[in-house]
Amino acid sequence: MFNYRTRNLGKRLRAVGAICVTAAGLSSGQVVEPAEAPDAPKSGVVVAPRPGENQESEKPSFWDRVWISGQVNSITQYHPGFHAPYSGYSSAHRTPEMANSDLMTLYTGIRLTNSTEVLYDLEVARNSGISNVLGLAGFTNADIVRDPTLGLKPYSPRFLFRQIIGLSKDTADATPGPFGFARKLPVRRLEFRIGRLNTSDFFDINSVGSDPHQQFMNWTVVNNGAYEFMAQTYGAMLEYYDRHWALRFMEAMMPIEANGGDLDWSLKRSRSENVEWELQRGFIPGKDGVIRVLGFLNHANMGSYRDSVDDFLQGRARVPDITSCERQGTAKYGVGLNVEQQVTKPVRVFARLGWNDGRYESYAYSEVNRTIATGAQWSGSTWKRPNDQIGVAEVVNGLSGDHSRYLGLGGQGFLLGDGQLNYGQERVTEAYYTWNFGRGISAAIDLQHIVNPGYNRDRGPILVPSIRLHIDLDRETFKRKK
Repeated sequence: MFNYRTRNLGKRLRAVGAICVTAAGLSSGQVVEPAEAPDAPKSGVVVAPRPGENQESEKPSFWDRVWISGQVNSITQYHPGFHAPYSGYSSAHRTPEMANSDLMTLYTGIRLTNSTEVLYDLEVARNSGISNVLGLAGFTNADIVRDPTLGLKPYSPRFLFRQIIGLSKDTADATPGPFGFARKLPVRRLEFRIGRLNTSDFFDINSVGSDPHQQFMNWTVVNNGAYEFMAQTYGAMLEYYDRHWALRFMEAMMPIEANGGDLDWSLKRSRSENVEWELQRGFIPGKDGVIRVLGFLNHANMGSYRDSVDDFLQGRARVPDITSCERQGTAKYGVGLNVEQQVTKPVRVFARLGWNDGRYESYAYSEVNRTIATGAQWSGSTWKRPNDQIGVAEVVNGLSGDHSRYLGLGGQGFLLGDGQLNYGQERVTEAYYTWNFGRGISAAIDLQHIVNPGYNRDRGPILVPSIRLHIDLDRETFKRKK
């Protein structure tokens, strides 16, 4: 689990420098990137702005140079008892339980020049997930991604340097937000970011299914479950933006052990490479849409499920243990497709496909080797509540043959392990309604139905109702209060 203790500064600077050199070397092949920078966190994903005419720049005010905002998100979840003839250490609890998570974030930033920004966030989390965040590949609360036992000690999830390099005179309007607050950006440009970051802030973003503070809550709805990305890591990212398409590349650090919080500071033996191409074009003429194609390659101290099973069957191990056959420098790759499409003015739909090399150990985010997710979101304008929204999504997650056999023989992953396994695809259906009361305050009800939890036909199904309260605080919010 993540911890936030200060590490040796010299080692950090050397490692971050190495990332910078690596990213710069890869960029010599003219890397290209997304058509719009995500200028807001996943709690407010925005569609990329359209190119506009050149306009004379006005003298910037204090608030054009400084960004200060905050958010509070509180989720309470419950599940009744469910059928489970047996349980293991990493099983979802079959008895009724309730859990609550609170997440409070302060976003700050300063523009050093018109093209240079420094962003720093401070966060406090009190995370308590049902079943200690175990037993489900599609866990039910996306606010709990790493550490289910965080206390009230503040930590910094992001500390980023952003440099914008214009490649055209034409500009586009941009929506200011915590990840970048320029109001105009060159239509063609390079952007470089380096520092402490969350990979999912920039990759696999979807305006319908990426926001756990206003939309869905399940891990494998708000992100591609087969994408083994790093949260709260150090990395460097290079992006190229053009009028209707973009490409981004990131080099980031990996943890020393699966789902761990201590990072490996040697990029030679452990690192994560992520690339995504984005096209701002839909399938329906005259309607907005976005297509994103993702690829990742992780190098880490991973084990082989097949080797672990062979050791067990040949009597060299009492139980299959993936950690006993780990090899430094093992490479695991995966791909993903992310599509969103406006159907009518109030209705948008999305779909995600994901696959990774299931021969090797699940090392980050979740234990999913293949996934397909579909969903839709309706704006409340249909019933005269334009700021409300309702959504429904369906996700099917699966494992590779090697991975399911490992769990079936009693092996343990960092999330899963019932002691045995009657394998079946894990299916998640989720629906929510979000009321927006204005002045940054919203509330939601959410219902998730999970069939074959942890890929086990012998257990479940599980029904998880949830309620959520969300508060956004920024300068515009305070203006409306006057």
